[in-house]
Amino acid sequence: MRLAERLLLAFSEEATETATTGSGRDVLADLEREFPELLQLVRERRVLDFGCGTGEQAEAIARAGAARVVGIDSNPRVLEEARLRTRNDPALGNLSFRDRLDADDRGSFDVVISKDAMEHFAEPEAALQQMAAALDANGRVLVTFGPPWFAPYGSHMHFFTRVPWLNLLFSEETVMSVRSRFRSDGARRYEEVESGLNRMTVRRFERIVERCSLRAAWRRYHCVRRMDVLARVPGLRELLINHVSCTLVKQHE
Repeated sequence: MRLAERLLLAFSEEATETATTGSGRDVLADLEREFPELLQLVRERRVLDFGCGTGEQAEAIARAGAARVVGIDSNPRVLEEARLRTRNDPALGNLSFRDRLDADDRGSFDVVISKDAMEHFAEPEAALQQMAAALDANGRVLVTFGPPWFAPYGSHMHFFTRVPWLNLLFSEETVMSVRSRFRSDGARRYEEVESGLNRMTVRRFERIVERCSLRAAWRRYHCVRRMDVLARVPGLRELLINHVSCTLVKQHE
């Protein structure tokens, strides 16, 4: 074992945290924290949950009074779980799950939601372009994700180590080698871990938004220790922004 691996291993241990999933309004708590007007935005509106996972969020939005909710995800396993859980509930006739958008979906949604997915899309620009294409001319895209790539825990390896800026301090080979002691999925690159990591930086996201003919009507960057003013400091912002939230609208000629 190389010295770098021994050093990282000395600061590593398996996390014991247990994730729990709520229901109803609890599922929307994080989303409402970033977008307090969420329930008003989705009520009686057509909503697309892009990257819906097992569908709890899409289900909660459907129960909150949306006219129509479509959950999209490329993972067949999670889509099947979502369908099985919701298919026999007559109150969810306004909810459906699919693995892709169709040509007929163009401009057919008032609200598009992307939560905790932007840093995982294998082709993030293509994903955002699909969201923009699905959006009604007067609709909006709600994006919230984090941590970005250069944030203290942007490598998403906190399940086995609390070393900050891990991907800057250690090589990818070293991190993947030590990670293999805690996950046996055979991943050798960040892109190969479960859900994938596309190394999304704040600036890269901003540039993708510009290329997709969208603009930020509102945005908020959360920095470490709530020092959000640091998001305005060139050079430091990438290292200290922990979370990105924004409302995107179409750029009109």
